[in-house]
Amino acid sequence: MNFTTFVELPKGLPPITHAQQLLLMGSCFAENIGNLLKENSFHCDVNPFGILYNPLSISEALRQILSGKTYTTSDLFFFRDCWHSAMHHGAFSAESLDDVLQNINTRLQQAHARIKSMEWLLLTWGTAWVYEQGEDRRIVSNCHKQPEKLFVRRKLTVEEIVNEYACLFREFREQNPDLKILLTVSPIRHVRDGMHANQLSKATLLLGIEQLQTLFPEFVFYFPSYEIILDELRDYRFYADDMLHPSPVAIRYLWERFSVAFFSDETKKIMEECESIRKAQAHRPFHPGSEEHKRFLGQIVLKIERLKEKYPYLEFE
Repeated sequence: MNFTTFVELPKGLPPITHAQQLLLMGSCFAENIGNLLKENSFHCDVNPFGILYNPLSISEALRQILSGKTYTTSDLFFFRDCWHSAMHHGAFSAESLDDVLQNINTRLQQAHARIKSMEWLLLTWGTAWVYEQGEDRRIVSNCHKQPEKLFVRRKLTVEEIVNEYACLFREFREQNPDLKILLTVSPIRHVRDGMHANQLSKATLLLGIEQLQTLFPEFVFYFPSYEIILDELRDYRFYADDMLHPSPVAIRYLWERFSVAFFSDETKKIMEECESIRKAQAHRPFHPGSEEHKRFLGQIVLKIERLKEKYPYLEFE
């Protein structure tokens, strides 16, 4: 007997390998998968603006990365004892103006430096709802708990999303003709307006992705993370305590399905060897200064050296 409905994974997806440079941006799925890719020694830059939720905030962040923007004081605002950027997650906010600017610009410079060598851009859209601020109705990425009266909240249309990303993808491909793009929709539910409104929001994102795949079938791909959580894991035991976010078990399951879709047998073998080294590095000795522990560390270094001889693009701390 089979007690689940399996979601068919896309066929013929280009592989993701350890030799490639990856940039992941968007909602919590990008953060979760990005951290797992990092753990397995892939070359990743994950959310250089922090977690972003709507497609137009993500596209604006990508344009700033593409142009190599440098943030100045005029790009920030002071609220509740901290400096903030409306484009960045609260993790970048701080009491020191200099600290905020340094953190923002360091991450931006790192992301910009990867553009021409980047082989995969992985984007996760969370919601079609956006917040607009000011006379120019500029879409913000984060309200930072400012009064709601300062913003206008509305839902993006499929046409808006497709028009914006069609231009953006063409600009990226002009700079990097080999770039491949993977789109996903976050399985996390945004229930502020009720479950029906959340479904309409997710449907808008899915329809936008379908049109972009039709426009760019040679380099735009889709991974069904949203469908896997809703159909394969249709049970609240796979959710966190808030009943909205996937549980750690669900995230690991998504990672396994992601691995099936994108990793070759050789890549999985490298991952197993990296996992062995990572577990050894995490070992906490009873006697750190002993000769036995020094020999143990020497064996780890030897494993790393041998692995890097075979795969020189791997990085280890």
